[in-house]
Amino acid sequence: MSDLPARMRRAVPEYRADATAQECMGAILEFVEAVTFADPDELLVALREVIGEHWPGLPPYARNLAYRMVCLQRPDDVDLLREAAADLLAFGPDWDDEAEELQRRADLLDPRP
Repeated sequence: MSDLPARMRRAVPEYRADATAQECMGAILEFVEAVTFADPDELLVALREVIGEHWPGLPPYARNLAYRMVCLQRPDDVDLLREAAADLLAFGPDWDDEAEELQRRADLLDPRP
């Protein structure tokens, strides 16, 4: 079983209230490394699990990186592109342009009414 959900949780400040700044930075670096090399299925399961536990808890940088890595590995997964776009829009407006691009790509692959 993957430890990716645990690494994600350790990168969330709310889960680490008693941690030092150095421990938090280490957890973030560990998270980035794990996400960078994760299998897309494993990454999606972990992402959805952690977000499901505490939706706003996973910081936008972590969500964006995780969704970006999965979308790069599955560029033609329409549902994933739409899911990632919706997540970006929830934390905008900084990422609205990227969200609109993901939605545009999804619509080109599968134009739903």
